[in-house]
Amino acid sequence: MKVKVLGAAGGEVTGSCYLVQTDQASVLIDAGMFQGGKASEAKNKIPAGVRVKEIDAVLLTHGHLDHTGRVPLLVKYGYNGPIFCTQQTIDLAAIILQDSARLQVADAVRQNRKQWRKGMPLVEPLYNSEHVELMKELNQPVALNQPVRVAPGITARWMEAGHMLGSGSIELTVTEKGKRKVVIFSGDLGPLSLPLLKPFEQLYQADLVIMESTYGDRDHKTFDDTLAEFERIVKQAHASGGKMLVPTFAVGRAQQIIYHLADMFHDKRIPAFPVYLDSPMALAAFDVYRNHQEMLDDEYHTLQRKGVFPLSASYFIPSATAESSKKLNEVKGPCMILAGAGMCNGGRILHHLSHNLGNTNTHVLIVGYQSQGSLGRQLVDRVPRITIFGESRKVLAQVHTLNGFSAHAGQTDLLKWFSTLAPAKPKVMLTHGEEGPRTELSKLIRKKYKLNALLPKIGDSIEL
Repeated sequence: MKVKVLGAAGGEVTGSCYLVQTDQASVLIDAGMFQGGKASEAKNKIPAGVRVKEIDAVLLTHGHLDHTGRVPLLVKYGYNGPIFCTQQTIDLAAIILQDSARLQVADAVRQNRKQWRKGMPLVEPLYNSEHVELMKELNQPVALNQPVRVAPGITARWMEAGHMLGSGSIELTVTEKGKRKVVIFSGDLGPLSLPLLKPFEQLYQADLVIMESTYGDRDHKTFDDTLAEFERIVKQAHASGGKMLVPTFAVGRAQQIIYHLADMFHDKRIPAFPVYLDSPMALAAFDVYRNHQEMLDDEYHTLQRKGVFPLSASYFIPSATAESSKKLNEVKGPCMILAGAGMCNGGRILHHLSHNLGNTNTHVLIVGYQSQGSLGRQLVDRVPRITIFGESRKVLAQVHTLNGFSAHAGQTDLLKWFSTLAPAKPKVMLTHGEEGPRTELSKLIRKKYKLNALLPKIGDSIEL
């Protein structure tokens, strides 16, 4: 058996994709999109060495674009096998990928205007909504903790990963020539303190562990401290009548921020103010969360019993259309606008930033991971000027980075997840992390568990 790394390696955090090959089958674990700038996005192709029509199955850890974004591309080039994942991943990925398809088409239209004027060949979108629709016919929902035969000689089991609704680590059991091997793909792991979602589950036996390392070099600020800082910023902005702009990942982070605001408003820790959810994707995702409340944690249900329904639309004002989004430029503070995209690499948040970054009474709250090269990363790094829509903008707004809201486990939680697997002495590969974080995590694993963790590049493989 061979496992080949096809993304989220060599210092990359996006583009997760792994090819598992045996003498009987070929299975892809995730097929994510590269994000974070033109250099990364140029890698969004069928991975080298993958023969689409020879793939027996695609298994998805969760619905985020950096884990699902190239699945419609596989469909475009002829893949018609099963796509295994949880029902929540099916529902959320459909929302995320339809938005991605819309952006692919819009980008191609813009590019072709330039190509046509220059007399150059026209380009086609990476994929379109039709390819996303075709995926629906291939989806095979799985339940957590239930083994599923996904290909000849290969059984998979999804275990709660605590990263987003429906996310799972995948335990792959492969039987080849009478020998049985277990490979575990962590997927993205959530911190144990993350509200709304249940905590990740522990696993105990593996021959190979492929593990994310996004925050392998540090822990986040404690969740309680982060929440206190969030409240302080909100109260400060409210008192000064400021606008709060939150670049928001539509699935997960938007629901989390509304959850905290609902709790604050209900307990009267701050007077209620207008909160605009300027994201059709986030609005659609709220429906998925409401339909799967059984997957949410005890804290959520406790809050609900107190009379707070954190997923209720009574806590925010929906902004579904482009026209309603534009009108938010006229809205005065205090108010909060949550808009995509989470890394400021597109979407409605760019318009809000363009109109408000020059105001010292604007507060930009960065509440999620910002990849190298993204505009959001420039804001985190306090770059004095940024370029939006081809124009240079001076950054006078107050930028606040709240890493404690991250949906990725910090160093301590990553090690806790791995701690129950370490006694089995598996081979270890660290992916989905920039070079610094995954190198530091590898040192800790070697020191604590006497195991040498491999740091693969894209294209590297390991045999069992």
